[in-house]
Amino acid sequence: MENERYFEDYEPGHTRRTFGRTITETDIVVHAGHSGDFFPHHMDAEFCKTQAFGQRIAHGTMTFAIGIGLTATEINPRAFTYGYERLRFPTPVHPGDTIRTTVTIGRKAADPKRPGFGQVVEICDTRNQNDKTVMYCEHVLLVEMRKQQGDTP
Repeated sequence: MENERYFEDYEPGHTRRTFGRTITETDIVVHAGHSGDFFPHHMDAEFCKTQAFGQRIAHGTMTFAIGIGLTATEINPRAFTYGYERLRFPTPVHPGDTIRTTVTIGRKAADPKRPGFGQVVEICDTRNQNDKTVMYCEHVLLVEMRKQQGDTP
């Protein structure tokens, strides 16, 4: 869904929550093929039985891609991604886990390098079905500001 918003329209504290997505064994295998990451933590069930987590775990890069991908139900043509900061995976994701992401507007400020744009930081907290955080990051957006009277086109 398109939701056109300028920098001035973002309100710190505003929150939205995505739908859930269940992680499958196929997700893990396909991601290993795409990324080239065939570490035993993701692919070797017998090895994983000897580890503290007891079973295979999803790739962090896959958890990030899906967790952030879930937020793409709302597209703003006045904004684009500048980057991600403070990326963490405090709890592993296993096949069969269902994850969803809560996006909260954390802070915003004028962009110091780009006149007419501001930075908006979305706090992305992805949790599993047990309400444990499996991924945390801060998504930095560059968002167009409204033109003020007297601004040159």
